[in-house]
Amino acid sequence: MLPATTARDHRGPRVRRPDLRSLRGRDVFLTGAASGIGRATARAAGREGARLHLTDLAAEPLSQVAEEIRGAGGTVVLAEAADVSDHDAVAALARRVTELSGPMDLVMNIAGISAWGTVSSLEHDTWRRLVDVNLMGPVHVIEELVPVMVDGGRGGHLVNVSSAAGLIGMPWHAAYSASKFGLRGVSEVLRFDLRRHGIGVSLVCPGGVATPLTETVHIDGIDKAGPRFLKAQARFRSHAVSPERAAEAILEGVRRNRYWVYTSTDIRLAHAAQRLCPPLYVGLMRAFNAGANRVLPEVGAARRSAR
Repeated sequence: MLPATTARDHRGPRVRRPDLRSLRGRDVFLTGAASGIGRATARAAGREGARLHLTDLAAEPLSQVAEEIRGAGGTVVLAEAADVSDHDAVAALARRVTELSGPMDLVMNIAGISAWGTVSSLEHDTWRRLVDVNLMGPVHVIEELVPVMVDGGRGGHLVNVSSAAGLIGMPWHAAYSASKFGLRGVSEVLRFDLRRHGIGVSLVCPGGVATPLTETVHIDGIDKAGPRFLKAQARFRSHAVSPERAAEAILEGVRRNRYWVYTSTDIRLAHAAQRLCPPLYVGLMRAFNAGANRVLPEVGAARRSAR
């Protein structure tokens, strides 16, 4: 492990954040490493010489990613499957990571799931699962690894991947936004709480990213085989950025110690409109909602009548 800034008791004077412009020799913990943005970020960090500690729910793809990184000359200290929504599993994994490598220099919460639906079509289990994975998953990682970083007194960095749906009121995203706005709230507090410990925080808000999540997203009340959905999905793909571009934006955010990290210009502009010109934002979101409901009409009436 690289030497960090002078260690100090976390109750004492402020600790300076270490220089993370290079990840060479830095210990990095990353969730969601088997696919999408997580895989692309793990590969990029591996090329920079990071010592990687990887996890994902999918054991076999995770193992393949780890072997690929090692084959390219990267260092994977640990690659172990775990469900981030299971606190006991995360706590056990965090203990093994800490025993192997001590405090992490960089902790990256990238794992997540997506599901959409109107308030009439969303199932209770959908609401619950999104909060369990997208909000409580990162919370489990934070509570098990970040205090170790604080006690280590060397500083570091925390990355939480939220979403455009953690910034703006996207149509049909109420349950997903509940989890992503929650993670945004956690991050907003920690960016100030952790500053005196030399730990930076980045909140990543991707827009459209061409990951497997876009193919497998569950939408309550919608026939995903229908022509209108397939047309909308193709339109989304045409505007989506690659996972590699998103990964580079994340790592650049870490290098520059940025709090807000966007992976595309459209989300940066939408967030600016929300903050600087609320009437424009309201008009845009009303138009967005109306358009979405024309493309993907609700089919929740049959479900409601069956209750």
